[in-house]
Amino acid sequence: MIARAAEPGDAGRRSSSPVTYLPLPRSGATPPRVLTIAGSDSGGGAGLQADIRTCTLLGVHALCAVTAVTVQNSLGVKGFHLVPEQVIAAQVEVVTHDIGFQAAKTGMLASPEIIAVVASAWRDHSPDVPLVVDPVCASMHGDPLLEPSGLETLRAELFPLATLVTPNLHEVRLLVGIDVVDTDTQREAARALHALGAQWVLVKGGHLRPSASSTDLLFDGSEFREFDSPRIDTSHDHGAGDTLSVAVACALAHGYPVPDAVAFGKRWVTECLRAAYPLGHGHGPVSPLFRLGR
Repeated sequence: MIARAAEPGDAGRRSSSPVTYLPLPRSGATPPRVLTIAGSDSGGGAGLQADIRTCTLLGVHALCAVTAVTVQNSLGVKGFHLVPEQVIAAQVEVVTHDIGFQAAKTGMLASPEIIAVVASAWRDHSPDVPLVVDPVCASMHGDPLLEPSGLETLRAELFPLATLVTPNLHEVRLLVGIDVVDTDTQREAARALHALGAQWVLVKGGHLRPSASSTDLLFDGSEFREFDSPRIDTSHDHGAGDTLSVAVACALAHGYPVPDAVAFGKRWVTECLRAAYPLGHGHGPVSPLFRLGR
């Protein structure tokens, strides 16, 4: 499958259109870099593992700062161990000063202390780099992945640093107390989230059922943009949120404006949902392996 650069101005195209890929680096050339600050998934379906898969298949070099080690499989999260805050901050610092990166994303941060140290490290080392915040609060099975006290730290410390935040509807409810049930409440939620300080907000509509399509809403404080895709009939959607947010970060690393990066990420995750596969006895992961063209 031949790699093609996505065209600027793609924002607003339906995700059912063919995927146009990010350009692959020439052999021996240093590719764009994306830093993922997230937890490890022992089942390999989400978290750092999902982020690194998508980065690799998009021709982007993935850097990582591990925040937690989870004990999980396709059936759920059985527990997790937090990485010490000073170790997380050190991971961000060393890759910043040696390798550098053009965009970053956060995933599971787990505690208010970790959120605060990530925010501090970001202000100290990378304030001008695009940052995608995926506010992971719980697993798809409902297992908590963030202490309740971390919600306020997330709102106060990290959101004001974010280029883009990408909550799902459950996370919207926890963060701003709004139940999204239709277009009006989706817009209400976007306004409330934007007021917390992020430059852009993407309210994902994947959990808004029943509907034949999945509509994500992007808001910059003045203009709404809708990104629509057909709803894929699959129960194997583990890691979809991670995959979307890191694909957006990869596009940002290539210099795409936020709306075009979101349009690319939306198309990418839709195709990953089409290619999702069963794994274990529960929910299988979305799969970027379709990119291999087989």
